[in-house]
Amino acid sequence: MKWLYGLLCLIFLIIFHEFGHFIAAKIFGVKVESFSVGFGPVLLHKTIRGTDYRLSLLPLGGYCGMKGEKDFQKALENNLPSIEADKDSLYGVHPLKRALIGFSGPFFNYLFAIIAYSLIAGIGYSYFTYSNKIIISDELFGSTGSVAKDAGLCTGDKIIQINNSKINDFSDIIENVSTRPDEDLYIQVDRDGKILEFTVHSQLNKDSGTGKIGIAADTNDVIENHTPEYNFFEAIGNGFIEANKAVVLTFKSFKILFKGINVSKAVSGPARVTDMLGTTVKEGFSIGIREGFVSMFSLMGVISISLFIMNLLPVPVLDGGIILIALIETIFRKKVKPKIQYYIQFIGIAFIAILFVIGLSGDINFFINKGRH
Repeated sequence: MKWLYGLLCLIFLIIFHEFGHFIAAKIFGVKVESFSVGFGPVLLHKTIRGTDYRLSLLPLGGYCGMKGEKDFQKALENNLPSIEADKDSLYGVHPLKRALIGFSGPFFNYLFAIIAYSLIAGIGYSYFTYSNKIIISDELFGSTGSVAKDAGLCTGDKIIQINNSKINDFSDIIENVSTRPDEDLYIQVDRDGKILEFTVHSQLNKDSGTGKIGIAADTNDVIENHTPEYNFFEAIGNGFIEANKAVVLTFKSFKILFKGINVSKAVSGPARVTDMLGTTVKEGFSIGIREGFVSMFSLMGVISISLFIMNLLPVPVLDGGIILIALIETIFRKKVKPKIQYYIQFIGIAFIAILFVIGLSGDINFFINKGRH
């Protein structure tokens, strides 16, 4: 059942993305010939105002079929110097409008993340964590190495600040350390009433891509926290802030990919993403309706931000590629020749193929190892 939950969430995010393209195409006068939920053979369809709305067999997302999407291929096959297109087609409108149509899909993913985080803030929730008192991990797990210990921190210290962030509990410590791998952290602690400051260079966990400093929580000191109560406008403001935090964190994650992490473990493919979504939704709702919605929206928000950024990469087969070509044509006021676009596409296809192989191999290893436990 968890796979069904995960699949439904992922399908919704993809369709919401395509709906962004749909809205922008309509606004800028590009004829939308079809809008489908699912791929493959059409099961049900109805044409309304020139658009064929479809329900297709394979529930793996959906698509927005715009007039003239195949004009590029026709120009390439006929060796034309430019793409010939009707005024109400994708390549017939002004390049800036085409760029906005390309941007609208990823933007809708960003918009959904704001909505998701706003709903979380509005719903509110309670969670259990530990206090900010730490234990050096070497004392629990043997000599595994602790950069916190090397820097001078001791078991029993209470971390009260990391860089400029105030620390209230261990969940704050995790948030600030895990998102800053291979960085200098300026840590302030309370040691028996005395305030001390240390500089700790975090390590990179190559299996997860997160930071660590070799400390553990004092599990004897459990505390319950409640999120603040927000009104409608405060919840929206909080949703906007959290969505932008997720954008920054995602960019940092891309940067970490080039630091030698184990990509087969740290990068998830569609199967693992679906599994994570399904597991999160199932376990969340097993606790309660509020917890279920909070868990679901939280993970969907993160994935939606990832889709937002991934699709904006300047790769020809992605929305970012459409935007890039359109912006080049706008700036230089000259159409990019189909052959040039065709050669550039090889780079995009190779990039997507590499990501697909990495994600697929990671998924296979994940499920093989999961089956052994």
